[in-house]
Amino acid sequence: MYTTNAKINNQLSIWLIFMFWIISLMIIVGGLTRLTDSGLSITEWELFSGFFPPLNQNDWTVYFNLYKQIPEFKLQNYNMTLSEFKVIFWWEWAHRFLGRLIGLGYLIPLIYFSFKIKITKLSNLYFIFFLICFQGFIGWYMVSSGLVNRVDVSHFRLSLHLLIAFFILSLIYWNYLKINVSRNTTNKLNIFIPLLFLILIFLQISIGAFVSGMDAGKIYNSWPLMGSSYFPDDNNFDDLFKVAALSDPSLAQFIHRNLAYLIGIFYFSIFYKIYRNKMYDLYKSINYLGIFIILQIILGIFTVLYGAQIYVASLHQISSIFLVSSSIYFFYLNTKFN
Repeated sequence: MYTTNAKINNQLSIWLIFMFWIISLMIIVGGLTRLTDSGLSITEWELFSGFFPPLNQNDWTVYFNLYKQIPEFKLQNYNMTLSEFKVIFWWEWAHRFLGRLIGLGYLIPLIYFSFKIKITKLSNLYFIFFLICFQGFIGWYMVSSGLVNRVDVSHFRLSLHLLIAFFILSLIYWNYLKINVSRNTTNKLNIFIPLLFLILIFLQISIGAFVSGMDAGKIYNSWPLMGSSYFPDDNNFDDLFKVAALSDPSLAQFIHRNLAYLIGIFYFSIFYKIYRNKMYDLYKSINYLGIFIILQIILGIFTVLYGAQIYVASLHQISSIFLVSSSIYFFYLNTKFN
């Protein structure tokens, strides 16, 4: 709770939930930008001038000519027309526009609340603003990796970009919960349990970004086996324990699959502990968490079976937003700190 003023707390809640949903939208659009291979269509940062899209044919020609200079066009999309370029351009432009909107939509209310509440009480909200600005830089850092010597962005930088986005989303949701949800639970789990679960979820998101960045979802389109065996037959089991495994599409998919199984097993062990010890205050949160875990696993299976088709893969990413949110909610209920 930031203040005893109910009106200000209500305004804070509305602002935070608005930011939660618009950042969720940006994560979704970012995923679609990746799935449509649109992320390299704008080859310059243009922090301020890029706020407006091309307004005439000459502007479109300038952007298209810049795109023609990068490896993605020269090696992969050399037959692309201007009309086709406009499709991928709009995805990337929308993604960047949302980023600018998030920056302004966060900064202006933050300044307003700084006049209503002691700034020292808003330090965590200022930290979120720093992360939003930093995320803009990381976004360009990611894009720049695909402008020379390769036709796509670094999957490591893509993973970092996605992790920061989910971290920002989690912090905003946490602050919303602080205002609106009481933690007067009679029984709490050892904090290590929900914390470890949350870490596994974020690790899974990171590996999922590897899978997406390397188009690993387009290979081994079978389940539960990967082709004719449980382990991908284009690798040896020893390869799994080498650093190079993180840059191998089939091993990345193998890790992503098995980490999902591990998370599922860990969840059911927590579920059993809560119901065995009759921790009634945690029933609702653990049930919601279970729903989104099952949904996410099912969508993950369909994403593999359908070769990471855009709509299925996008649903998989949308579901991850609800999974992270329910994990944060569960973690919040088992803590005492702010």
